[in-house]
Amino acid sequence: MITEQATAQVLREALRPIWRQLTAGRSISVGKIGVLAYLSKYGRTSASTLATAEKISPQAIATAVRELESLGLVARTPDEQDRRRIWIELTDAGGERLARERSQGLEWLEHAIAERLTDEEKETLDSVIPILRKLVDDAPVD
Repeated sequence: MITEQATAQVLREALRPIWRQLTAGRSISVGKIGVLAYLSKYGRTSASTLATAEKISPQAIATAVRELESLGLVARTPDEQDRRRIWIELTDAGGERLARERSQGLEWLEHAIAERLTDEEKETLDSVIPILRKLVDDAPVD
């Protein structure tokens, strides 16, 4: 019987080279891309929600948000009802940059799927994707 630990180790080793190929050409860190992706998916949010969702400290999220803001990729705006609360939003430039960053490596993956997998393997891969998402799709929303 295969244990969860063995499955986790094998999955990690299988995903590692794929992840390296997908992220090889990126110009901003995976963490900052995670912030942009969260904002793209869930819309404006607070720094504390971002820190929780990205599983990093409030100090680290503050630094990342400042850097992204200096690049024009996010904007910070005070809440109209509670001036102590700051909303972080993805800018149009941030959405465009996220799309460019995500496209890095995608051509390689599309080619690998087309050239290396049989039709049956492609169907199997399609069926596994919802299972993989189930492992991580628990991001909190404001």
